[in-house]
Amino acid sequence: MANIVITGANRGIGLALVRNYVADGDRVYALCRRPDQATELNQIATSAAGRLTLHQIDMADGNSIDAIPQALGDTPVDVLLNVAGIVGGRADKLTSAPFTEADFAAWREAFEVMTIGPFRLVQALLPNLTAAKGKALTVSSQIGASTWPYGGMYVYGATKAAVNRLMLSLAIDLKDQGVSIATVHPGYVQTDMGGPNAEITPQESAAGIQAVAANLTLDTSGSFFKWNGELHPW
Repeated sequence: MANIVITGANRGIGLALVRNYVADGDRVYALCRRPDQATELNQIATSAAGRLTLHQIDMADGNSIDAIPQALGDTPVDVLLNVAGIVGGRADKLTSAPFTEADFAAWREAFEVMTIGPFRLVQALLPNLTAAKGKALTVSSQIGASTWPYGGMYVYGATKAAVNRLMLSLAIDLKDQGVSIATVHPGYVQTDMGGPNAEITPQESAAGIQAVAANLTLDTSGSFFKWNGELHPW
């Protein structure tokens, strides 16, 4: 039985990952902003015989992140999955209305949630990850790669490009401690963000991400993967 920590666990890909790991018999710590409103998560927890617990976290709040180790104690963490994400402001091209200060406030929140937050959570849980020689996988996006051939999506792309580089640095720095780090493009997924006409379901994406995590080694640490296990150019 492995110990799994998942952010953004109340919906979409995060929820599908929770279902998969619980079904596999693992111990899952499900992190989300409002556990009391996470109806499906609570239903799973009811039948999971103590192998799933819900914990409050706000990835834009450093104090909230720093409190998570108290919930785990000295439990070794085999896999940390940073899934939580937001669109992060307008997706408009620059030729539309000018950006306002309100838009830039949304930029700052997006960087907190999708770039700084994952880094801080790895930092907060580093003793737990080190104890297990564990793995930390952060959901990124093809939009953050220099090979993405379109404009727009300014803040979302910037946060994902930043987290790719940030996790590569962590992979280099944590290799000697036996901790493997990677990022993964989840595919174009039928979630609140991707919409109903996206290419794959959350279940398909989650299964792929779970396999990527299982196959991640120190030799491949620092890589940017596609959900199907292929390397993503960036």
